[in-house]
Parts: sequence; structure tokens; C-alpha cells
Amino acid sequence: MTATIERGAATAPIPPKPADKPTRGKPRGFLASSNGKKVVMAVTGAVMVLFLVGHMVGNLKIFISRDSFNDYATALRTLLEPLAPYRTLLTIVEVVLAVSVVLHIWAAVSLSRRARAARPVKYAAKKSQAGGYATHIMRYGGVTIVLFLVWHLLDLTFGVVNPKGPVSTPADRMIAGFDPSRWWMTLIYLVAVVMVGLHLRHGIWSAFQTLGWANRNRYKALRTGAALVSAVLVIGFLAPPLAITFGVVK
Repeated sequence: MTATIERGAATAPIPPKPADKPTRGKPRGFLASSNGKKVVMAVTGAVMVLFLVGHMVGNLKIFISRDSFNDYATALRTLLEPLAPYRTLLTIVEVVLAVSVVLHIWAAVSLSRRARAARPVKYAAKKSQAGGYATHIMRYGGVTIVLFLVWHLLDLTFGVVNPKGPVSTPADRMIAGFDPSRWWMTLIYLVAVVMVGLHLRHGIWSAFQTLGWANRNRYKALRTGAALVSAVLVIGFLAPPLAITFGVVK
């Protein structure tokens, strides 16, 4: 006698998976994608680096003389005259820089939120120290830089919180701003500039990766280049305030 064993649901055919329903709404564009946001960060970061290089070169003119520094500040406001009104070029630069900062922050926040949404449960294993370091530098360093930028503008550009006031010359405001009696201001400036350097080093390297330039053959050279650009900017920005604080420039 033979017995027939019914397997039932165990061998029941598996129904085909229903096709994905088309998503409603407008199609997502390039800027809505992660790659698009990374490109926005890379391009806006490049704009800010170019601005920092030009700003650093101008600041170093304080080592030549007060007049040289004041002439540089005046040229920023009168360039393109009389073809264009006073301060036209500087206003364009400021608008482009402000838009770049806003887009940079928007892309960074969007990517951060997307990364958290894609990983609702934290990893069981701890992140590497290098990864955690980079994350903290880019997140908290960016906030620190924005807050310092506001103070920096109020102090040296508009003179609202500067001892010399807004009617003084740019050179007078810089020298008064970093006077030895205001050593705490120099210390704050030093910390902020170092944060800028760390932010730049990681940001420049990330931009190389986003643009597809980083590969095994270029890895070391690009890493070195990112560190070198950051170091030059940090040294260039710190030289004038330190020289003023320690009496080299009076």
C-alpha cells in the first residue's frame, strides 16, 4: 500500500510579484538626486574656495602698508567704474557667494536627511574614528563657520562691533580688531580658521570623488593637494591677525 502525502501550501505556486505602481507627481530631476546634490556641493564649494583665495591675498596686503590694504578695499568697491555704479562688482560677488552658501547648506542637509532615512536603524558596529571625525567636522564645523562669518562681517566689514566703528578705514578696523588687548578675538579667529581648514580639506577631497577624479592612481596626489590648499589658506588667513596681536604690524 502506498500513501499519498499532500504537501499543501508548501508546494503551492508563488503568485507573481505585482508590478510597481508608477509614482505620482512630477518626475524627479537631477538636482533632486543624491548625485545632483553632491555636484551642487562640489560646485558651490569651489566658488567659496576661489573667494577665500582672493580674500586671503587681499588680507596679506596689510604687511605691505595700511595704504596698500585700503587701496585693495577701495578697488573692490570702485572696480568697473564709471561703466557700472559704485560697488557693482562687490555686490555681484556677495550675491554669488551668499547663493553658494545657501545652496551648499541645502545640499548638505538634504544629503544628511536622505542618509538617515535610508538607514532608520543604526549599525550595530561602531563607525570608524575617521568617519566620525569627518562627519563632526563637516556638520559642527559648518555651523561654527557660519556663525563666525556673521560676526566677522559685523566686525571688519561693517564695523558695528569694531572699536574703530564703521566710519574708519578698513586697515584701521583690522588693526583695532586684532589689537593685543583683544587677544580673545584673535583666539576665536584662530579656532574658526582652523575649522575652515579642516572643513576644506575634507570638502575638497569629497569634491574630487564626486567629480570622478579620485581613483587609485590619483588618490595620494589628490589627498595631498586637498591638504596643501587647506594649509595654505589657514596660514594665509592667520598671518595678519597673529602679526597684529604680537606687534609685528602696528
